[in-house]
Parts: sequence; structure tokens; C-alpha cells
Amino acid sequence: MTVGFQLDGQPFTALNGGPAHKFNEAVSFVVHCDTQQEVDHLWDQLTAGGKEIACGWLNDKYGLAWQIVPQRFIEMMLDPDPQKQQRVFQAMLPMKKLDLAVLEAAYRRTL
Repeated sequence: MTVGFQLDGQPFTALNGGPAHKFNEAVSFVVHCDTQQEVDHLWDQLTAGGKEIACGWLNDKYGLAWQIVPQRFIEMMLDPDPQKQQRVFQAMLPMKKLDLAVLEAAYRRTL
């Protein structure tokens, strides 16, 4: 009924709740990436057999929700300038996989 596993050194325990308890976005794994290449690689691997959702979210082939997020996106969203935050947020809204170059351009207002 249970399985133990590790992701990046962090221990997890999963419970088989049976068919009455399906995966949904109430539980997701967030992966902070240092580069667009890392985002692209993880996105490609996790969407294989799964589906893209929106704003950096996806479901893998098992239905588990993931958020693949460039660390730089978090930094931009924590900027004390609310106009910069808003530009980055608005640039992110139409995205499925986050595009760091587009987010940076919105942040720097070079779009």
C-alpha cells in the first residue's frame, strides 16, 4: 500500500489510495531550475505521455502535477517594483512552459 522514494535527496512516502483517490493539482512537485536548458529538458521528459497545463504546470504520464520554474522567475516576482512584477506576471500568463528570455524581456521592458 505504500512506497518510499527520494527526489533530490528528499524522502517521500506515497500511499495507494485506490481508484477513489485520483491525482489532481492539489498536490504537485515544484522544481526550481537554474537555466532554460534545464527547464526544457525536464519539461520534455515529464510531458512525454503527459500534458502541458499552463504557467509552468504539467501533468506527467501518471497524472502527477509538476511545476517547472526558473529560479530567476521567482527572483523577478520578488522584485520590490510592482510594475516589474506585473509585467513578468502578464508575460507568464499565456505560457505553458515558462520561457525565461521572454520573462526577462518583460522584466526589463524590452518586449
